[in-house]
Amino acid sequence: MTSAAKRNLKLTLGAALLLLAVGCLQPPAQIEISGRTMGTTYSVKFFPPTNDFDPTGLQQEIDRRLVEINQQMSTYIPDSELSRFNQSKAGDWFPVSTELAEVVSLAKQINHDSDGAFDVTVGPMVNLWNFGPDHHPEKIPSDEAIAAALANIGDDKLEVRLDPPALKKSVDGLYVDLSAIAKGYGVDKIAELLLELNRRSFMVEIGGEVRAGGTKPNGAPWRIAIEKPIPGARSIQEIVELSQLSLATSGDYRKFFEANGQTFSHTIDPKTGKPLAHTLASVSVLHADCASSDALATTLMVLGPDQGYNWAEEQELAVLFLIRGKDGPVVRRTSLWPNSGD
Repeated sequence: MTSAAKRNLKLTLGAALLLLAVGCLQPPAQIEISGRTMGTTYSVKFFPPTNDFDPTGLQQEIDRRLVEINQQMSTYIPDSELSRFNQSKAGDWFPVSTELAEVVSLAKQINHDSDGAFDVTVGPMVNLWNFGPDHHPEKIPSDEAIAAALANIGDDKLEVRLDPPALKKSVDGLYVDLSAIAKGYGVDKIAELLLELNRRSFMVEIGGEVRAGGTKPNGAPWRIAIEKPIPGARSIQEIVELSQLSLATSGDYRKFFEANGQTFSHTIDPKTGKPLAHTLASVSVLHADCASSDALATTLMVLGPDQGYNWAEEQELAVLFLIRGKDGPVVRRTSLWPNSGD
């Protein structure tokens, strides 16, 4: 072999080794696992330890845990723990899982902090207004029906203990609905699973409620879109960068019905027993855990644009309020929101 040929061979081998080394340094590609849960969809994105990582076992465990949470907290499953408690009589402690007791305990704490704006006992009113599992034709309930349902509503009618875990009601008609906190709790539980498996870079989403862990291998945070509060349309209001944070949004522009020329939101004010009637269209909350983000977003929707803003400031919450202006455009107002100058 000539010296020139040897030189070319060395260059070719060197280039091949360089490409191989670069290939070995490339981080594994992102994996996405998705499915259905809690009447909506879920998505889990993460970066595996190696490119040949098989996510099958992980998806099975995610699905198993989500089924377990549903069996604990769903009002749509007749024999779930929560459904059986809702069907039970008042007076005695009703044994439940630690998870269900923890969620109810958190809900009661937020109820206390918000002076009753967040109330998981509002279930009878949710059903009465056609937004629960007991679906009926869309119509406005009578004042008499609202008054009757209000008699069974109130956080003071619900007790919880953590050891041993149990719930108690003081009226037979008490009906607990955890739809404003359970999705966020499910996000937290799947995030905890990923952390147990040493997956530090991830994004978990259930029905729009999100939690992100770490950053991507290139150091970039996870980027999450917040929608404009426009019924029947999908467009982006803004992008939020998440790392070690949760994000939840509550609004009146997706789930509602129209009757007698009026629009009725699915979020019920527990004090009046009626859908919200203010100008706040959407609330997004950043928090360490997603269960709190989920519940706080609903709380602030109930409180409204002014009282909600003042409460967010008092509680030092990071919140984005989208408020309908008098002439139509949405007005943006923030409390400790990133990149907002607060």
